[in-house]
Amino acid sequence: MTSMSLPASVRIVEMGPRDGLQNEKRLVPTDTKVELVRRLEGAGLKAIETTSFVSPKWVPQMGDNSEVLSRVLAQAAAGVAYPVLTPNLKGFEAALAAGATEVAVFGAASESFSQKNINCSIAESLERFRPLTEAAQAAGVKVRGYVSCVVGCPYEGAVAPQKVAEVAATLLEMGCYEVSLGDTIGVGNPASISRMLEAVMKRVPVARVAGHYHDTYGMAVANVFASLQMGVAVFDAAVGGLGGCPYAAGASGNLATEDLVWMLDGLGMATGVELDALVDVAAWISAELGRDPASRVARAVLAKRAQRATTPAQQ
Repeated sequence: MTSMSLPASVRIVEMGPRDGLQNEKRLVPTDTKVELVRRLEGAGLKAIETTSFVSPKWVPQMGDNSEVLSRVLAQAAAGVAYPVLTPNLKGFEAALAAGATEVAVFGAASESFSQKNINCSIAESLERFRPLTEAAQAAGVKVRGYVSCVVGCPYEGAVAPQKVAEVAATLLEMGCYEVSLGDTIGVGNPASISRMLEAVMKRVPVARVAGHYHDTYGMAVANVFASLQMGVAVFDAAVGGLGGCPYAAGASGNLATEDLVWMLDGLGMATGVELDALVDVAAWISAELGRDPASRVARAVLAKRAQRATTPAQQ
């Protein structure tokens, strides 16, 4: 049963190939990355963040970015977007050369996190994006914005909602079509997320807001529900719960896409994503990485399948 106050449908932006894999210690083969995108397409996902155009010195896992994107776009599925992360103009130019039609930029709502993550202040990071967004506009490339540490920072503690709103509004003013609000270390709860969203939505229309919630304390799905109640209808997630934040001790992965879809299916909200197929993808990529899926839904569905396979049929 769906409350009348909740959105009828939700757009999911899949983070697995980029945010999910970028901090894996062992290099993931290019073929595996491309296959992951293909399998996610097959499960019905329509927005798949494919790679990151950062220096391989800083993120070796993304050193094959041009090859991955070129191969994915060579067999692009109809109606699917393949955004890539571009932290600066040099990264944007490389992404454009590889065929990118949508890019993402990222800032932070915490000064300390900004310095630790990208070695500059919040104001400096935002100014770096201006030539990028101008170049993107000239090239007809869409730009999505991310804000990190929207409720808490590993170095500063709680983050003021008004600061998040200020950064989000600046990204919107620069030309971002949507701003994704990231609980990078997963310390948010429905109350703190709601306070943050209330401040942001005074300056950014809800239709241009997305939620990106990590699951460190098991609150990601609850935070999505709180956001749905406020009208947010776009959420980032990573298949199998892949990913984490290298700058935040103990920060676990992103909200698992299958956990998100399970809840949205139960609420009667349309996503276009097929849960069983998504669980198959989670099981496959987790096996490729040498571990079990991190998500509760994937583990439950896979255990139920295994039980059925070993239970004798009733006569």
